[in-house]
Amino acid sequence: MKILVTGGAGFIGTNVVKHFAPKCDKIVVLDDLSRKGTEKNIRYQRENIANLEFVKGSVTNWETVRDIFKKDSFDIVFHLAAQVAVTTSVTDPRSDFEINALGSFNVLEGVRLTGQKPIMLYSSTNKVYGGMEEVVVEKMDDQHYGYRDFPHGIAETFPLDFHSPYGCSKGTGDQYFIDYARIYDFKTVVLRQSCIYGDHQFGNEDQGWVAHFLISAVKGSPLTIFGDGLQVRDVLYVKDLVRCYDMAISNIDKVKGKAFNVGGGADNTLSLLEFIDILKEMTGEPKTVSFDDWRPGDQKVYISDIREVQKVLNWTPEFAPRAGIEELYKWIKDHKEDIL
Repeated sequence: MKILVTGGAGFIGTNVVKHFAPKCDKIVVLDDLSRKGTEKNIRYQRENIANLEFVKGSVTNWETVRDIFKKDSFDIVFHLAAQVAVTTSVTDPRSDFEINALGSFNVLEGVRLTGQKPIMLYSSTNKVYGGMEEVVVEKMDDQHYGYRDFPHGIAETFPLDFHSPYGCSKGTGDQYFIDYARIYDFKTVVLRQSCIYGDHQFGNEDQGWVAHFLISAVKGSPLTIFGDGLQVRDVLYVKDLVRCYDMAISNIDKVKGKAFNVGGGADNTLSLLEFIDILKEMTGEPKTVSFDDWRPGDQKVYISDIREVQKVLNWTPEFAPRAGIEELYKWIKDHKEDIL
């Protein structure tokens, strides 16, 4: 069996490679190593994974993508390569489009033109649902905002609304992957992910906030919260996500051509204030926290309704937020030389 992972040197990609390499004869990673931490991640992979083949390149380059599929016939393709920050998409929408929209199209066409029919998984985002301005958010207590009318979170039936260049570009890939299943009988599945965190993540203020705060804590840097800290996300530890990938692949006939919300769900939510409390307890130290103005486009709440993927795949998160945060904190401390 052969597997391709685009964006395979990224945070999620590295966890996918670690999980699936023992299951296959060859695993090919395509990555341009442009994101912080990817060079360290690919070094880790080269040192630990014998059946790895690394191709340095971008999904935006049609010749690179075409040649990969001409060279090998793949059984599974994980399309994880992406520009991942809303803020970056606003300042550089062309690059965002080329990576997320054109890159996804290139991967699909690379497969179609060679006649291959691998299982294809697309890493999408909850941002396809837009700003959700019509959803009523209330202050639930002194530490949380919450949805008034959606106790289980936002379901796949919620109207798509591609808000921001990032939402447009990722939503384009999302819909192309669904349509190629419909038009060309591709075995694709789309997972709309929410706040994934874990080992090999080099987070920053714009993306990967759990890792960013933990890295800042290990550095001893002050922490800045944009807004009041009551904003809530459903958080999902990366090992739970990769396990969901595995189950989707094993049940591709049930899920092909469909999109599923994959996050922590209503049982695994976390506000920033709660996170700071966990951080103080874990480190045994008070943290210097400052507050700044809300950033444009920041949502007070996003929670995924994950009941559909739970029903179809019999999958559910196993890591509670505290347990996953402790795992990542330990990984960061063990790899301080690479991270700090």
